[in-house]
Amino acid sequence: MSFVPPPAPTTRPDLAGTFGMAASTHWIATATAQSVLERGGNAFDAACAGAFVLHVVEPHLNGPGGDMTAVLVAADDAARPRVLAGQGPAPAAATIDRYRAEGLDLVPGSGALAAAVPGAVDAWLLLLRDQGTWTVRDVLSHAIGYARDGHPVLERVSGTIAAVQQLFREHWPTSAERWMPGGTPPAPGELITNPAYADLLESLAAAADGAPSREAGVDTARARWREIVGPAIEEFVRTPHRHSDGADHAGIMTADDVARFEATFEEPTTARFRGHVVAKTGAWGQGPALLQTLTILDGYDDALLDPSTAAGAHTIAEAQKLALADREVWYGDAVPVDTAVAGAADTSAADTDTAGTERSGTTAGVPLDHLLSAGYAAERRSLIGETASHEIRPGVVPGRATPPVPPLRTEYATTAPAGSLPGAPTGGAAAGVGEPTVPGPAAASEPSAVPGGAATSGDRPESTPGPASGDPTHPSVHHGHPAGELPPDALGATRGDTCHIDVVDRWGNMISATPSGGWLQSSPTIPRLGFCLGTRLQMTWLDPASPSALVPGRRPRTTLTPTIVLRDGEPVLACGSPGGDQQDQWQLLFLLRVLVGGYSPQAAIDAPAWHTTSFPGSFWPRTWTPGGLVVEDRLGDDVIAALAARGHEITRAGDWALGRLSAVTRDPSTGLLGAAANSRGAQGYAAGR
Repeated sequence: MSFVPPPAPTTRPDLAGTFGMAASTHWIATATAQSVLERGGNAFDAACAGAFVLHVVEPHLNGPGGDMTAVLVAADDAARPRVLAGQGPAPAAATIDRYRAEGLDLVPGSGALAAAVPGAVDAWLLLLRDQGTWTVRDVLSHAIGYARDGHPVLERVSGTIAAVQQLFREHWPTSAERWMPGGTPPAPGELITNPAYADLLESLAAAADGAPSREAGVDTARARWREIVGPAIEEFVRTPHRHSDGADHAGIMTADDVARFEATFEEPTTARFRGHVVAKTGAWGQGPALLQTLTILDGYDDALLDPSTAAGAHTIAEAQKLALADREVWYGDAVPVDTAVAGAADTSAADTDTAGTERSGTTAGVPLDHLLSAGYAAERRSLIGETASHEIRPGVVPGRATPPVPPLRTEYATTAPAGSLPGAPTGGAAAGVGEPTVPGPAAASEPSAVPGGAATSGDRPESTPGPASGDPTHPSVHHGHPAGELPPDALGATRGDTCHIDVVDRWGNMISATPSGGWLQSSPTIPRLGFCLGTRLQMTWLDPASPSALVPGRRPRTTLTPTIVLRDGEPVLACGSPGGDQQDQWQLLFLLRVLVGGYSPQAAIDAPAWHTTSFPGSFWPRTWTPGGLVVEDRLGDDVIAALAARGHEITRAGDWALGRLSAVTRDPSTGLLGAAANSRGAQGYAAGR
């Protein structure tokens, strides 16, 4: 093995067994999923039950008003991975002109104007109907119990609520009532409940109970969800409320928007790498950028693919920059090829599918065949030199005009007075924006520069912008990339992770799923429902020339990006990570270490992580750090100094700051199963036997 040897010992064991394995970002969700396997459920039943529990126990990281994507393989069709698309589209009234009329140049990062139609619940129920074996009541019973009877609140949930308590009191009173019923944030370990959400889930289960079959019961529950949730959203969002731009806006989502959405199964986008096939979402997600990066890296010797060396980290980071530049100018939720027609109205309607239909991963307007070709990868590979690029360099597609590069900002100035931005009581960054990431030790809370590197507030290794410098009455919001281990601060820059869950069972069913959005700090709580809406529309641009422009009925180009890996036509690995724009960057390091370096999954998760921030962020305020590279200190002083000497703008994030991966594995030749989970943040867990 030419890679640097993995750290020893691992923080947790690589689990092994033959019955079933589950791994997720919260131990209660993992235990729930494993309990379903123990009671005879399959991997899809288990993932559904665990996911609904994640809505309850990690409300600062995801919620039923958010979204999810999954890649899965059924045992009876092992060579065919599929994508479960639980990413809702923009509402019918979400036009660029409408948002411009509100005085916006970006879609806000918090508040109802940032909300896509909720997609997670319908997607999980579709999975249960078509691939599961359990009833709605059985699957929801765990989440109903925790919502009704209570669960010990995480310290990080308490910290998130504390960070936004002034926002809740002054601008989002329904959130204050939901999360601070006694007037103060709950103490860590205190039992908290969510009766409104428990009632909603109970109503879904009751609706399903009266159906003539299990499958019909699931569809009845899906219909009940729309009947209850749609009108409640429409009524609530009519009232203007504070958004991340510092102004009050009313939302635009209607009951009809909710009623029209149905989750779908789709074909994946795939690429071959070192004898494996890696399956991701289509270009309505960022997944193909990982495939582009792997295709570029496939042309190098193994020695240049080691993330723990200066030469390897430099090569990998430069390949990522090129793929992410293409993401910015080429990716988006384009019209499916078989329904592509001219006209904006038809474009909007093209994304409304019937339940359970298969949507192609190939879309008009997104030239994935070219972007993933060996010839194009060679062209891109030739651009990688010995020094770090500080440019955005999208590629050229023959016969196509290259769409415009998005606005490039290293900071985002606002004239909003101190205290007016959600979660920023003394000025500075807005809360509720970005993809939250689990906070970690205080040692990681102050990023530091190394020679040749920059460590400003704009480089803070975390999911939401760091506090601004300068005039506190005219704060500037800096880099919004999620990165590592900063706790919530007094300015309301809330930190946390999105969620992830992987499950494999003894029959060979396997799923990797990333639920996100609708976290408690994203918009005001809807009292009748017990949850709030998500903020995924902030990933769209108010520029009609962009492939990821805000268009009614189109999905935002999501960052959610689970992964399935196949070998010889059989699934062998499911993995994923929270972390916004960093999800695939951290997964890339993991895949290289496992598939090329020979690491075990747990060793690869434990190994030092890093990521680039040299591209426009997907989250408000869409800023970037030219040449930015955020690294864990465990990468080593010599390697970090060598990267700085190559021109990378280094931010040191602490020893255990980056990455939230989990994974499950299966060896088709023996039936041996495995699982591993992240120890950073002391929250993720794997279980199995």
